Amino acid sequence: MRKSFGGLIRVAAFALPLLASASLRAVNWFPFGPDGGDARALAADPHDHKHVYLGTAVGWMYDSHDGGRTWKRLARLSNRDDLVIDNIVVDAAQPNVLFAGAWVLGSTDGGFYISRDAGKSWTEVPALHGQSIRSLSAAPSDPNTLVAGTLEGVFLSHDTGLTWSQISPVGSTELHEVESIAIDPKDPNAIYAGTWHLPWKTTDGGKHWKNIKQGIIDDSDVFSIIVHPTSPSTVYASACSGIYKSGNGGDSFTKIQGIPSTARRTRVLMQDPKHLETVYAGTTEGLWRTADGGTTWRRTTDPSTIVNDVFVDAENPDHVLLATDRSGVLVSDDGGFSFRPSNSGFAARQVTAYVGDSANPAKLYIGLINDKDSGGVFSSANGGLTWYQLSSGLNGLDVLALAQAPDGTIVAGTSHGIFRLQGVVWLPSSTIAGTAAVRTAPPAAPAKAVKGKRPVPVRRPVAVRPAGSARVLDAPVSSIVRSGNTMYATTTLGVLQSNDSGNTWLMTPLTGDDFRYSGAAPGGYVVVAGLHRIAYLNPATQQWTDTTFPNLTQIASISTDDKGRIWAGGREGIFRSNTGTSWQSIGDLRLADVNSIFYDDAGKRMLITANSATTLTYAVRLSDDHVSFWDTGWHLRLVRPVGDHLVGATLYDGIVVQPRMVESTLK
Repeated sequence: MRKSFGGLIRVAAFALPLLASASLRAVNWFPFGPDGGDARALAADPHDHKHVYLGTAVGWMYDSHDGGRTWKRLARLSNRDDLVIDNIVVDAAQPNVLFAGAWVLGSTDGGFYISRDAGKSWTEVPALHGQSIRSLSAAPSDPNTLVAGTLEGVFLSHDTGLTWSQISPVGSTELHEVESIAIDPKDPNAIYAGTWHLPWKTTDGGKHWKNIKQGIIDDSDVFSIIVHPTSPSTVYASACSGIYKSGNGGDSFTKIQGIPSTARRTRVLMQDPKHLETVYAGTTEGLWRTADGGTTWRRTTDPSTIVNDVFVDAENPDHVLLATDRSGVLVSDDGGFSFRPSNSGFAARQVTAYVGDSANPAKLYIGLINDKDSGGVFSSANGGLTWYQLSSGLNGLDVLALAQAPDGTIVAGTSHGIFRLQGVVWLPSSTIAGTAAVRTAPPAAPAKAVKGKRPVPVRRPVAVRPAGSARVLDAPVSSIVRSGNTMYATTTLGVLQSNDSGNTWLMTPLTGDDFRYSGAAPGGYVVVAGLHRIAYLNPATQQWTDTTFPNLTQIASISTDDKGRIWAGGREGIFRSNTGTSWQSIGDLRLADVNSIFYDDAGKRMLITANSATTLTYAVRLSDDHVSFWDTGWHLRLVRPVGDHLVGATLYDGIVVQPRMVESTLK
């Protein structure tokens, strides 16, 4: 059975060493949430009903020893962050042995992994290397027998996953893309396979297969199949077209009524092990529950809940866990009639924006994407150790940028405009009131050639157009920076400017390009960039001028320092320019795929991260270009200073905090 898809800083320094015994292996910086995110799969230790495993969409495995009330990060299946763990099986005879099937979003890649130490380390089995594993089950009557469903077909193992053979017809045009697997509780040769186009069954271990589609709407994706544990002729199947029930081992099915068509995408079915007429249906519009074998149904969660998996405690069936998109794990202690979040220790968040409070260094704000109402903005009052959601008024929008206005207000750039935080509520502030005034500037100097690239003409400042009537910005705002009493925001329409702490905005002359990145430093230095364009603001003339382009395929990050030098990063590395007419590399700093460059005024340095094979974060001291680095143990999207520590935003795992100031030097 499976489914488809200061004082506070000192407190931080005291708390971090307490985590040294955690099973984090080479991870040097410690994760601190925010809790929640995408949870994919649940599985219980058959010898300890309170020991539950949790799979994620980014390759991490977690476990809980208190029935899912708190979680501990165990290990990644492999050194990659794109493995979706939708299938976990615990060996019934050896509970320290775990099996996990994984797939990769947007790819045919994946694999089968085994752990022999209760999830602390994992080894990939070569026989299924590269297989996109969408379903995995162990035979109830023979725990040595495992069956896996992949995009290519059905595979069988008789030796607990060490060797595999394909038991579906190789190259079949029908029996492939196997999303769900179920095995008869008494006969390991009777196997059900649900595909993206109807279900199949074999009664002889795969020698012959029969399409069991009678009663099922044509071309239904079959997400989940369960077989009654004491009456194997009773079979439930869930599909994109609804839920079906068979009383004759799948020879024919009857569509179950009672669940509205809008909630028909039932990703998972789960039976109460003590009350077999009670079945849970996890759908893309909440959890549904029946106590009479499917005759009547009741929804017990909010319809916005997307359920990926259901766990029912075998010893206490009132204890139910849900693995959900965005909301993480939900727990019920009343048989699934009500739920509450249960994510302590579990964090799978994509942090894309960060700002610290200038008046209180321990107060931080971060912005999230892809979590809708469960995301938005989170705030911490203790340097990132704990977080609380602060998203009222954002209406589930992705938050792409955060900044603090001159009046102290926190301003957010979202996927649909700009918002200001008023108390605990975000209010829209996307009025474009006109065009920013600019002075006349002399013609810019011609561009200088860059080795290996043609010179890019330097554009003159654009003439000011008369201000038109006010309009409202409804477009992505990817970065916001502040220079003195002025704020600048990069958007798909161009660069905006605000002189009133973000209440209203003016259009700068930089229009017609999708500007995505920006940086600012004391002295009035501001720089903005799109993928293939860089412009800087001359603090003396208040004129925007385009620069030449560095030796990069495209820009992935931009910044400036307090000397007015421009720093640009991308796939080929990082470059710096004094005037914008020529670019140079920085000393011994050799890195690829730069994703963030930040000017740290207190430390007089540039902080740099990259989407590289390593997990290093770099600092360049501005006085002498001295390069130091930290091995964080994580792939980071950005890093920022908090007091005497650093805080990093991971690509998919939330915030991590540096345990101590230990750095290495490039020589």
